[in-house]
Amino acid sequence: MLTTGLILILASLGLAQGLFLSFYLLRLKKGNNKSNIFLALFILGLTIRVGKSVLNYYMSLENWQNNIGISGILFAAPSLWFYGITLFEKSKSFSIKECLHFVPFISFLFLIPLVPRNGNFESFWNYGIVVFHLLLYLILSWSNLYRNRLKIPKNVVHWYRNILIGATLIWLHYVVNLFDFTMYYIRGPIFYSFLIYVFSYLFLSHHKFNLQKYNSSNLNKKLSKMLFLEVKELFETEHIFLDNNLTLNMVSKKLKIKAREVSQVINENAQQNFYDFVNQYRIEKAEVLLKDSKYANEKIATIAYDSGFGNVTSFNTAFKKKNGVTPSAYKKG
Repeated sequence: MLTTGLILILASLGLAQGLFLSFYLLRLKKGNNKSNIFLALFILGLTIRVGKSVLNYYMSLENWQNNIGISGILFAAPSLWFYGITLFEKSKSFSIKECLHFVPFISFLFLIPLVPRNGNFESFWNYGIVVFHLLLYLILSWSNLYRNRLKIPKNVVHWYRNILIGATLIWLHYVVNLFDFTMYYIRGPIFYSFLIYVFSYLFLSHHKFNLQKYNSSNLNKKLSKMLFLEVKELFETEHIFLDNNLTLNMVSKKLKIKAREVSQVINENAQQNFYDFVNQYRIEKAEVLLKDSKYANEKIATIAYDSGFGNVTSFNTAFKKKNGVTPSAYKKG
C-alpha cells in the first residue's frame, strides 16, 4: 500500500512539473517564441499521454478517455521535430503545409468515439500506429540533428540531443507496452517524472534558457569560431586580463566588434560567461606565480593583484573553485 502511494506521488509530481513547464514556455516572451511553443507542445503532449497511464493504472477509464490520452503523442511527435527545426533555423517560417503534420492528431480527436480500446487486434493496431508515428518523427528529429550538428553551437546540439534521448527512451517504453509487458506499465510515468525534472533542472541552470539568447545575431558557427580565436589571441598576446578593471566593452573596442558578439563567441565556444572566461586566464597566471621562486616570499594578496584580480576574496573563491584548494595550500604543495 505504501509503495503504491509512493508511486502515485512520484508520477503525479512529474505530471504537475510537466504542466508547469509547458505553460511557462507558452508564456515565455524572451528567446525564440516559435521554439518555446513547440517545446511546450511536445512536453504537454507527453504529459497528457503519461497522465493517461497514471490514471489508467489506478482506475478504470472509459475508452474515449484512454484515446484522449493516447492522442497526446500525435501532437507531441511533430512538435519535437519542429522544435529542432526552429532551434537550428532561426528565421524558419511556417505555412499551411507544415500544419498538415498535425492532421493525424485532429483526425484522431474526431474519431475518438470509433477507436476501439478493448484489447482486441484492432486496439493493438491503433496503438501500434501511434507508436510508429512517434518513431517516424524521432527518426526525422535525429536526422535533422545529424545534418546540422556542425553548423550550430555545441550547447544547442547537446541540449537537443538530450531531449531526443529522453524521447527515444519513452518510445522504447511504449514499444514494450505494445506487447503487453504490464509489469513495466507504471515505470513509464515514473521515468517521465525523473526526465521532466532533469529537463527543468537543465533549463533553470547552466543558461539553458539562453539557447536562443543570441537569436537575432548574424554570426554563424564558422564566424563565431574565428572571432573566438581572435579573443583568445588578444588575451594570450596582450594579457589584457591582468587589468582588474577589464570589461566586455573594453575587449569589444580592441577587437572592433560588438560587446554582444564577444559575449556570444565566448559563450558558444568556451561554454563560459565573460567573467569566468577572464578568471580562467587570471587563475592560470596565478598558478605560475605561486610556483615562481621570485614570488616565494610574496603575500597572496600580491599574487592576486599581479594576476589581475581586484581583491583577495574573489581570487581565493575563483582559485578554490577551479583547483579545489586555496592559493596558500597550492603554494605549499
